[in-house]
Amino acid sequence: MNRMIELTRLMKELEDSLSVCMRCGMCQGVCPLFAETGLESDVARGKLALLDGLMKKMFENPKGVNDRLNKCLLCGSCSANCPSGVNVIEIFLKARAILTGFMGLSAAKKMILRGMLAHPERFDHLMEWGAKFQHIFTRPVDDLTGTSCSRFVSPLGDRHFKALSDTPFHRSIPALDTAPGSSGIKIAFFVGCLIDKIFPHIGQAALEVFNHHGVGVYIARDEGCCGIPALSSGDTATFNKLVRHNLERFDPEKFDYLVTACATCTSTIKNLWPKMANQDSDDIRKKIALIAEKTLDINQFMVTQLKLERAADDSSRNPQILTYHDPCHLKKSLGVSSEPRQLIQANPDYCLKEMSESDRCCGMGGSFNLLYYGLSSSIGKRKRDSISATGASVVATGCPACMLQISDMLSQAGDRIAVKHPIEIYAEMLKHHDTVSESN
Repeated sequence: MNRMIELTRLMKELEDSLSVCMRCGMCQGVCPLFAETGLESDVARGKLALLDGLMKKMFENPKGVNDRLNKCLLCGSCSANCPSGVNVIEIFLKARAILTGFMGLSAAKKMILRGMLAHPERFDHLMEWGAKFQHIFTRPVDDLTGTSCSRFVSPLGDRHFKALSDTPFHRSIPALDTAPGSSGIKIAFFVGCLIDKIFPHIGQAALEVFNHHGVGVYIARDEGCCGIPALSSGDTATFNKLVRHNLERFDPEKFDYLVTACATCTSTIKNLWPKMANQDSDDIRKKIALIAEKTLDINQFMVTQLKLERAADDSSRNPQILTYHDPCHLKKSLGVSSEPRQLIQANPDYCLKEMSESDRCCGMGGSFNLLYYGLSSSIGKRKRDSISATGASVVATGCPACMLQISDMLSQAGDRIAVKHPIEIYAEMLKHHDTVSESN
């Protein structure tokens, strides 16, 4: 009964949201998926038309509706360019929740989402075991991007993927609580799954930067996933469980900002936690709203709340060419674009050269990459071509998921281009600056 009440509520919200769409077709020109397939069913307008009258279609062909709805990157290009202001991402997420509530999760998703992700401690242990034995099944292929490929026939196919870190971030720093220094600012640092398990060096670079600027840092013990994999799959139960788990560990009254180095985590906490919390108690909604209000991307935090440093220009320097990719969840969802470039330009060892279509989706899209790798890699190769055309030796981006996709594309093409996060570029400058200061 409760499930049907929830489905009815979501259906009503969906119908109200759909009425805003004018079917103008502006989304066609910006949809990376439509550019590949040319199919009306793959563009936002086509999916919104499909959802109009979902109740009837859900009973007639639920799997067909679900398949078409899941064939979406959730990049937000349509929402960012919609003249009517239709929040397409929110609509699609609610529609997926309705369909999942009606059909149930597949056995594989139930095992991954409810059996692993919903239990952060169990998830951490399983990933650590995976890191210990992954070398049996994988082999390195590119030392610069740090990618590997499968030794045997694998569900991962021909991907060049980043292996799990031998030591996840939470093993090096299980928890942290330091007082504010010279900045007078105390932050909560939300690490995120990909930085914790694949890119712990990004987390370490962030802590070095915070320490240098006198920022107090709180890191929660047993932090959970932000919940976006579950929400994208329509599993609101797991999403809500993860939100509650994290709410118990982050008290917004005890920090000035919640900072993340993951564009997707930032967008999820800031935008989606509040929008999906309308069935929670007033106290929980208020806590979510306060956390969302205090949440900042790390690039935005560095530029707006701290004073960036810059190493003195040296005519003997021979700066590397670096280009920057705008993650969809950072630029389109949060409007953060100039800030990461400012971090990069603070380091005179790099010369920023813009690529064409810097804000075009790289094709990752989370589970989209797993379900539709052919399309994902086709979109990704266009991004790779834009990067390569700059002649850069380094590409930076503020999203760990984009880093995975771009590393795959560059590695498969044989490009000798490193993939870094802007905070790493800035941390390199500070480390060089501190070394020079000590030597003097």
